[in-house]
Amino acid sequence: MVVFADVLKIILIRDSDYWVAMQIVPLILLANFCLGIYHNLSVWYKVTDRTKFGAYISIVGAIITLAVNFILIPTMSFMGSAIATVAAYGTMMFLSFYYGQKYFPIPYAIKKISLYFFGSIVLSGVCFYIFRNTYEFTIPLWIAFLTLVFIQEKQAVQQLLRFKK
Repeated sequence: MVVFADVLKIILIRDSDYWVAMQIVPLILLANFCLGIYHNLSVWYKVTDRTKFGAYISIVGAIITLAVNFILIPTMSFMGSAIATVAAYGTMMFLSFYYGQKYFPIPYAIKKISLYFFGSIVLSGVCFYIFRNTYEFTIPLWIAFLTLVFIQEKQAVQQLLRFKK
């Protein structure tokens, strides 16, 4: 999405007046990625009958959203709101992971997951903010990253494909 954001904007957003907001696309994608991870991690408090943690984590997310918006919107406009969204959802994701490991531990491959997560964030930022519209550089860079991930996860992919048959 990040590499082809400028191509997709022409297709999806016909009114070019909105294109000024393209700078927040990577942040909003990251925020929603964190929200998706949070939703997956939130299973622990449901299966352990600790649903109050869902409320607490949501309240923390709301406080962060309000505080960061209050601080950043006057100086940064909609970019401040995008940063607030990343901060809120990212915090919610980490809180759910932390308390999930405390009350319902799951042996995640944290080093590998962190490498993929932060590697994709850095790569997205470099592709969008530094080499934007330089497809001869960004596409091979993403292919190389995905190839490395596939090589690392080849056995798991093969097991998954065998399981589906």
